[in-house]
Amino acid sequence: MNYLAKRILISLPTLLTISVVIFLILALAPGDPLSEFASNPNITQEVRENLRQSLGLDKPIYIRYFKWLFAFLQGNLGYSFSSRSPVFDLILQRLPNTLMIVGVAYFLSVLMAIPLGLISAIKRYSFLDNIITIISFFGYSIPPFFSGLLLIIIFSVQLKWLPFIYDSNLEIINFATFFAQIKQSIMPIMVLSLYQTAILMRFMRSSVTEELSHDYVRTAYSKGLNSYQVLVNHIFRNALIPVITLIALDIPSIFTGALVTEQIFRIPGIGALLIDSIYRSDTPVIMAIAMIYGILIVIFNLIADLTYSWLDPRVKLH
Repeated sequence: MNYLAKRILISLPTLLTISVVIFLILALAPGDPLSEFASNPNITQEVRENLRQSLGLDKPIYIRYFKWLFAFLQGNLGYSFSSRSPVFDLILQRLPNTLMIVGVAYFLSVLMAIPLGLISAIKRYSFLDNIITIISFFGYSIPPFFSGLLLIIIFSVQLKWLPFIYDSNLEIINFATFFAQIKQSIMPIMVLSLYQTAILMRFMRSSVTEELSHDYVRTAYSKGLNSYQVLVNHIFRNALIPVITLIALDIPSIFTGALVTEQIFRIPGIGALLIDSIYRSDTPVIMAIAMIYGILIVIFNLIADLTYSWLDPRVKLH
């Protein structure tokens, strides 16, 4: 409990610093949220100034920061400059699409990467290891935008099996619509899973390979333990420690979306919302998504640290 309290106390100034950095970067960045009205002859300079005042853009930067911070702490994420809709509602509308695609893809990646990385390390330099290594290098070296376009050309343009534009208005009311949902989710999930599985798999293989050379492994074998006991009770638990860190850093991306993949397949997720908000200089939306991402990173780092003591009893938390 002392360790948990200490980490929470450290996390609070960290989050405060993140909020200051995010606000200053966006406040000082070039771009005017009212620039889209500049070319409209029906909107006079006086109207633009009134809009600026109503949005609080005429206030000093430190006043705007504290107003935003206090509102954020109360759960008020503000209003979008472009749509005038509550930012919380905009994020809530996009979150199901992001969780559906990115969440499922990451779950499948973890489910495949850990056992494949483990097998690859145990069967080092074998034919199976070579096959797994080739697949992982293939997935890691091809960027998501290229693999996404490749899948669209093969399965949508040539074979016409799968739709390449995601229909967010699709409602699952029967088996036909459920099947349609699966069809339109296959390609974006494949793109994300291929890349993420390759990263986690190589990381898991390296971690297990490093553990295999330690003295405690030889000691365990010398005590008469079989390979399964050594693998599960010793190697696997210790090898998971660095992998847990990588997974903990990646989990927040499930909630903030996949920027490139959502753009390629026209998925109206949070990543697409962030890109669109950057184009429009919609500062409240950008700040809310960036701050939520920072909070999730801090939280999951804390969870990863607490998990270490369960995976490895040698880790003592003070």
